Amino acid sequence: MNTRSMLIVADDLSGAADCAIAFAGAGRRTVVTLETSGVVHAAAEADNADVIAADTDSRRLSPQDAAQRTAHAFNALNAPGRRLYKKIDSTLRGNWTAEVAALQPLAGLAIVAPSFPATGRTLHQARVLVHGEPLENTDTWKLENAGKPANVLTMLEDAGLRSESIDVDTLRGDINALLDRIKTTAAQGVQALIVDAHTGDDLKRLAQATARLDPREHPLFWVGSGGLARELASLPDLFDTPPRETLAHEKQEGAILILVGSLSAVSERQCAMLRERARVSELIVPPAVLRVGSEHTDWLAWQSKIGDYLERHLDLLVRIGRDDAFDPAEGAHLSTALAALVTPHFRHVGGLIATGGETARAMLSAAGIGSLDLLAEVEAGVAVARPSGQHAARLAIVTKAGAFGSEHALFGAWEHLQRLPLPTRSTSPTLRTPDAATNTH
Repeated sequence: MNTRSMLIVADDLSGAADCAIAFAGAGRRTVVTLETSGVVHAAAEADNADVIAADTDSRRLSPQDAAQRTAHAFNALNAPGRRLYKKIDSTLRGNWTAEVAALQPLAGLAIVAPSFPATGRTLHQARVLVHGEPLENTDTWKLENAGKPANVLTMLEDAGLRSESIDVDTLRGDINALLDRIKTTAAQGVQALIVDAHTGDDLKRLAQATARLDPREHPLFWVGSGGLARELASLPDLFDTPPRETLAHEKQEGAILILVGSLSAVSERQCAMLRERARVSELIVPPAVLRVGSEHTDWLAWQSKIGDYLERHLDLLVRIGRDDAFDPAEGAHLSTALAALVTPHFRHVGGLIATGGETARAMLSAAGIGSLDLLAEVEAGVAVARPSGQHAARLAIVTKAGAFGSEHALFGAWEHLQRLPLPTRSTSPTLRTPDAATNTH
């Protein structure tokens, strides 16, 4: 019999982690991979994992390229007994409809439920609400999608998928009727079924119902955020192997570096609490420096400023600034440049907190870290990990989506890393852990 496992395909790194972390919490060996070219390494990791979350890094690509990369990841990492979860952003950012359309012929009926009630995202009449307000009214949507509707049914139909929706009353009704509706929908040629959900219990009911369907008779895959994923992770029969022991949860000697690439108001409030409570020093790098890169006249000066803190093992918050020339499309370029500023001094980092998937990917790629073992969760959607395999740097890593989490998220992540033990190796010298009080400047 084939061992049952889970493949998560996400379009950015923080999304892959916040979706997969629930499975790690349920005792499943869970690996996030950054590999996108050939995914040879990712396939090897998948053989040793219950859950593999692949970051296709496709959020900023064209819809056509994103669809192709997503289908390629699925074909490379699919295996007998492996179920598919397409992770999408709970606020519908990126090329998610094109990616779902690419996966649907390969994996069956798309069960679409982007709700994440623990973070204030719900779905009502196929429209996303953020803390009860229409998604279209939020700064996050206006920044990148001003004037476009945030209707899940319309978006999927525009991508060429025949779609229907189920309201929350139907979801909460008789479970056999719900299962019949899903089977009938697929038999009639519907390709995507959108399911309203207001609460975690709604998502749990959806997870329980859809997991009961035999994938050989009723092929389907899940499309959602971290909300539905955590309800699937809680099901005792989704896997046919027992939970595993928890991996070592530790940090290495050095500074805690907090990198923030997101410009959302949520991130701004999180940074303010971190500065106030942890008294961590902050550097805001001008976008003009990052756009030009190493040829900018101030590049070496900024690199030196960052190094001055890290080499003395002083915790540091480094943020990308904002100016009138800002364009959301340049996020990946700015994040890559920010990582390049840090890279010469990265060996002095004992713990990394990265806000924004592009920022996290850029820093890990620059540091030669291609995959992560997920360990724990600071709060909903804020994942703690370590480099997987035999990577020499065993630093603790926290990833978080930019416009995501409570105001406490960054400070909570910093506190979590502060409390982690250093590795206990007889061959390692005893090193002093920096006192938080020394981080005042």
